[in-house]
Amino acid sequence: MFIELDKRERDKIAAVDTSGEKVSYGEIIDLADDWYKKINKRCLVLIIANNTIGALTGYLSCMINKIVPLMVGNGIKEEALQNLIEIYHPNYIWSPDDMRFIGYEEVYREKGFCLLDTKMKQYVLFDELSLLLTTSGSTGSPKLVRHSYENLEAQARNISLFFELTEHDRPLISLPIHYTMGLSAINSHMYVGATLLLTDDSILSPSFWNFISEQKATSITGVPYSFEMMYRLRIFNKKYPSLKLLTQGGGRLPKEVQIKFAEYIHENGGKYIATYGQTEGSARMAYLPDKYAISKCGSIGKAIPNGKLYLIDDDGKVIQKENTRGEMVYEGPNVTLGYAKCGEDLLKGDENFGKLCTGDIAYQDSDGMFYIVGRKKRFLKLFGHRVSLDECEQLIKAKYAIECACAGDDSKLRIYIVNREYEKLVKDFILGETELYAESVEVKVLGEIPKSEAGKVLYSQL
Repeated sequence: MFIELDKRERDKIAAVDTSGEKVSYGEIIDLADDWYKKINKRCLVLIIANNTIGALTGYLSCMINKIVPLMVGNGIKEEALQNLIEIYHPNYIWSPDDMRFIGYEEVYREKGFCLLDTKMKQYVLFDELSLLLTTSGSTGSPKLVRHSYENLEAQARNISLFFELTEHDRPLISLPIHYTMGLSAINSHMYVGATLLLTDDSILSPSFWNFISEQKATSITGVPYSFEMMYRLRIFNKKYPSLKLLTQGGGRLPKEVQIKFAEYIHENGGKYIATYGQTEGSARMAYLPDKYAISKCGSIGKAIPNGKLYLIDDDGKVIQKENTRGEMVYEGPNVTLGYAKCGEDLLKGDENFGKLCTGDIAYQDSDGMFYIVGRKKRFLKLFGHRVSLDECEQLIKAKYAIECACAGDDSKLRIYIVNREYEKLVKDFILGETELYAESVEVKVLGEIPKSEAGKVLYSQL
């Protein structure tokens, strides 16, 4: 059975959400049986997810029965949702009770969700297709990542190994479960029989922190936005005795923030583990061991168990020399099958064959740890100067500890900030660091930097 759910004690609580709803491992299997009696075939189900027991049991019912879920968030706009339905023809929709659909037949209701039959003609599904996720947290994108069952099983097993997860863990699941990192936290913890603590509450809300205390959460998984908010709230001024693991992914965290949280959790006898991954690699592909959390802050570490990381040059040759930049390549059983852009693509097989060119430019130090310095496509060429947008962002954040995003084209570097008092300082600083001409750099002040629900900058909206 999927991630060995049938090997858990039936009465063990598998998950608790902020409404007080609970579900045991045995009940999950029983609910999956009820699901299959209603559907009775392998097909595509669109899950409109939130961080509740209802969404979780819908996802697991699909996985147990070899039904393919297409996961989106419940905040998806109606136009984007209808676009996905028209393109992929889901046979069923699993949605919260308070969402309204016209013309679909309700066939089942449980845990605050209902199952709707769309009566749409089914596309043929590849036998090993297990899950469909949007490419970068953008729930409206029709471009999906196709996962296999092996991808998800390997992901759960490997993550549980380097985090040293056990059945006694009580992880806070605050990242959206339709987001690749949130789902990886769910799969890896359920693989060892842990108890999930599901919440949709804002990190700024007292109820978020009360839930952590009351439920004795043992770990928090977050993206840079999560930790930056916690840093501003100065949560390290309060003790949470049960908390033993902080794990971060989804992009680079400012060094001073990472070091502060590493020190905080070390004082509590716990670990801080930074991770790196992409949806195309079933979330995590690298991790920085806790012993390096401070001394090698900024590194993504090394490949996860049963995975392989290396660098290639512009000719595709493997780089053996340390401290030499190249494109980072990952190989492992968690590399997904490829993309889908239309319903016919759901029949496609494995197009990646376990190998993923990440598009990230990195170097490797003498201890074998990798450091990302930019994106292959995040470069500008201004008056003969090759400028890394990612490096510019890192320089500004390190210098002034402010929020910023860099974009532009080969005529101008555009720097977006939210602090007007830094407008001239930032421009003068970057001019000094890059030796660019003044007219080729523009600083714009915004009310806020546009970000996805996962906390990643939406450069396309700048």
